[in-house]
Amino acid sequence: MEKLRFEEINLSNEIKKGIQELGFEEMTPIQAKSIPLLLKGMDIIGQAQTGTGKTAAFGIPILEMCDSEERNIQALVLCPTRELSIQVAEEVSKLGRFKKGLQVLPVYGGQPIERQLRALKKGVQIVIGTPGRVIDHIRRKTIRTDNIKMMVLDEADEMFDMGFRDDIELVMNTLPKERQTIFFSATMPHEIVRFASKYQKDPEMIKVVHKELTVPKVEQCYFELKEHMKTEILSRLIDMHNPKLTIVFCNTKKRVDELTTELQGRGYFADGLHGDLKQPQRDTVMGKFRKGTIDILVATDVAARGLDVDNVDLVVNYDMPQDEEYYVHRIGRTARAGRAGVAFSFVAGRDIYKLKDIQKYTKTKIERRDLPTLKDIEERYTLSMLEKIKEEVDRGELSKYEKIVDSLLQDDYTSIDIAAALLKFYMQENRLDGHEELDMVDKGNKSKSRGCKNTGGMVRLYINIGKRKGVSPRHILSALLQETNLNKNLVGNIDMFDKFTFVEVPKEYGKDVVSQLTDKRIKGTRVKVEIANPKTR
Repeated sequence: MEKLRFEEINLSNEIKKGIQELGFEEMTPIQAKSIPLLLKGMDIIGQAQTGTGKTAAFGIPILEMCDSEERNIQALVLCPTRELSIQVAEEVSKLGRFKKGLQVLPVYGGQPIERQLRALKKGVQIVIGTPGRVIDHIRRKTIRTDNIKMMVLDEADEMFDMGFRDDIELVMNTLPKERQTIFFSATMPHEIVRFASKYQKDPEMIKVVHKELTVPKVEQCYFELKEHMKTEILSRLIDMHNPKLTIVFCNTKKRVDELTTELQGRGYFADGLHGDLKQPQRDTVMGKFRKGTIDILVATDVAARGLDVDNVDLVVNYDMPQDEEYYVHRIGRTARAGRAGVAFSFVAGRDIYKLKDIQKYTKTKIERRDLPTLKDIEERYTLSMLEKIKEEVDRGELSKYEKIVDSLLQDDYTSIDIAAALLKFYMQENRLDGHEELDMVDKGNKSKSRGCKNTGGMVRLYINIGKRKGVSPRHILSALLQETNLNKNLVGNIDMFDKFTFVEVPKEYGKDVVSQLTDKRIKGTRVKVEIANPKTR
């Protein structure tokens, strides 16, 4: 199916510029189905997984609708967690950065409310927040809903699971009747459909279902790292594995250009391929890659479509793809014609969630590997070089070179001195001395995932509320996500009793959770939290 490009729809110049600045070339399926309908003012219920580009699917129509000269709230987006609220607000802000006077504000628990009050007083057009904090502002009359033209529920099923149904209903009942209402949800249970029918007018149902794709037989693994490490780690992997041809995938045109320049500056034969290149330029780059004049191709998903080169040994996801299907297409660029292939993925920050979605979708275990150190490269390279030296000695045909070495031996240099000097020249020539040192990797302090449970062990917390107050584990989880910096994957077991609850969190977060959650309300009751004794086995 031919994908819809952003320039093909009628958008204002400011929003087009924001999209171009982010480097997006074409719409994801959910964007292509949603944006044209939302621009017409229709209500929709969209079923799409995380990582399918749904933020831009509702963010772009919101930005087009908002009048930045009016200093009142015109769009409200509800999200299940503070983390998602921040992420959505950042993306919408980036898309609308060229729309003069536009203000986007995330509101959530755990942040001093005074800061939010100051921002609201100055005037914002778009508010993105968690249900609890939005209700708090509505009650204070610091968020006025009279002028809201668009209302979005993002990850509606997640909010219902966390016990936010009543809160959402309370917010919805304050909105003007004449408005546009958008629901996005990964699953579509009857409860959500029934709920949506109360607040929407003739909604269009949109469903984006992943195709069943065959995952190629490729060795797949990933590296957890910081964003600034990516180019150095990419260079190390290329030097260690010495692939014949490599394709490196980036999510945006801008990223392709920046990485290509960096790699060329490091002495690699690399070139970039993206949608801004005219066809003759693309043909030239591809011609060089096929002939081996360049051995690293840096590309966007759009530019690499239809790419058919048999001897690609390595595919690198420099940026994790926005859509799981893109991952399968990317790694399929290697292991052609029965050859072996390797795919490396760089996972930075929130990418760990995309990785989990990809593993679930592809039904494939992607192995985690330690980041290569400078010592690893040297050892790998030395072994490879020794093998080459042995092969050359066994082959013979060295008489011309033996004469040169013989003349040095007559000058009282030992054979070991000569061999060591030649090795030094050879290794310098092959970029081994050109790598940057990375503190976290090369000084013995290998980085571990923030998203992994139990990196430093877990601690049990005691909360003085239990089942008798009508509280369930999802209420405890919801309070943790609302009021603290924890993400869902870091929370361990939640053990509920009649009058109290124990919950496990990573040790390094224990004291922060105690201070941030103490005196907060869970289902109307103010709670006390303290570190409990370890659970006896």
